[in-house]
Amino acid sequence: MAQDLRGALVGFCNPLLDISAVVGEDLLAEYKLNANDQIMASPEHLPLFQTLIDKYDAQFLPGGSAQNTLRGAQLLLPPGAAVFFGAVGQDENAQRLKAAADKAGLRTNYMVNPDVPTGTCALLITGHNRSMVADLKAAETYSFAHVSAPENWKDVEAARFYYISGFFTAVSPETIQAVAKHAHEGGKTFTMNVSAPFVAEFFLEKLTAAMPYINILFGNENEAAALAKALGFDTTDIKQIAKRVADLPAAGDRPRLVVFTQGASSTVVATGGAGEVRVYGVTPIPSDEIGDTNGAGDAFVAGFLAKHMQGEPLDVCVEAGHWLAGQVVRQIGPNYPDGELAFAPTPGYAPAVETV
Repeated sequence: MAQDLRGALVGFCNPLLDISAVVGEDLLAEYKLNANDQIMASPEHLPLFQTLIDKYDAQFLPGGSAQNTLRGAQLLLPPGAAVFFGAVGQDENAQRLKAAADKAGLRTNYMVNPDVPTGTCALLITGHNRSMVADLKAAETYSFAHVSAPENWKDVEAARFYYISGFFTAVSPETIQAVAKHAHEGGKTFTMNVSAPFVAEFFLEKLTAAMPYINILFGNENEAAALAKALGFDTTDIKQIAKRVADLPAAGDRPRLVVFTQGASSTVVATGGAGEVRVYGVTPIPSDEIGDTNGAGDAFVAGFLAKHMQGEPLDVCVEAGHWLAGQVVRQIGPNYPDGELAFAPTPGYAPAVETV
C-alpha cells in the first residue's frame, strides 16, 4: 500500500519574483557584484531592478529558494504532499508566484501584506553563471503570528518533513525555532539549507540555534567554506567540513546528515557520529544543453527530499537530486520541464566511501 504523503512536507522561505536577464560583465562591475553569488539588496542596488526591465530582455520567473524546492518536490510526489509558507504583497507579482505554484500542484499558505509589494530578486546571467540580488519587501514582514494561528499551525502539525532556507534566518528565526522544536518533539524530520555565504557570515547565531534540531543540512561548496570560517574550523577540505558539521551537537540521538553539492564536480554527504563520508560523482551535462544554473541547487534538494520522503536509500536520493538539477539547468531560470517528471535510479550507482 502506498504511503500517505498528503501534507507531509512543509516549507518556509521568502517568495520572490525573479527578474532575470542576460547581461554583460560591465553591469556586474557597475553594481560591484560577483558572477556567482547571492546577496541582499542595499540602497545602491535598488535601481538595478528597473534597469533590467528597461534596458535588457528581462523575464519574470517564479523564485524564492524553498518555494522552488517545494515546487520540484511536489512534481515528484503524490498530489497534495507539499505546503509552502511565506509572505507576499497583495499585487500582480504575488499572483504570478501563486500561478507557478498552482501549476506544480504546490499548495501555498501565504501571509498577505497589503501594505508592502511582493519581493523581487534581480537575476543577472553571465554565461552559465548567475548573480542574485534580493529585495525582500513583503517577504521580510513574515510573522510567527501567521503560522502559529490554529488554522495555519494545523499544516505544521500534519507534516512529517520540514524544509526551511537559511535566508529565513533573517526574517523569522522565531518560526524556525518553533517548527524545529515541534519536529524534534514529534520524532519528525527537520531540514535546512545554508542557502548563501552571507547567512553563515551574518546570521550564524540564528543558524546555530537551529542546528541541534537539524536532521539534514544542505549547502554548496561556497556556503560550506563560509560556514567553516564562521565556526572557526581549521580546514578548507569540504569532506572534513561536512563531517565536522555533521558531528555538531544534536538534540536527539539521530545522526545528522550534511549534504554539500559542488556543481558539476561532486556531492559530499557526511553522516554524524560513527558515520562515513560519501562522495558522489555528477554526470556532466553538455555545455550546449545548459540554459543557466539558476535553481539547480534548489532542484537538487527537491529531488533528494522527494525520494527521502518515500523511504528510498541515500544513494537514490542523491542521484535523484542530481537528475532533477540536470533537468533545471537545461531551462532558463528556476523552471522545471513541462510534462510528467519520471526519475529512474541507475542500477549499481554508488559513491566513493571515505573515512575522515
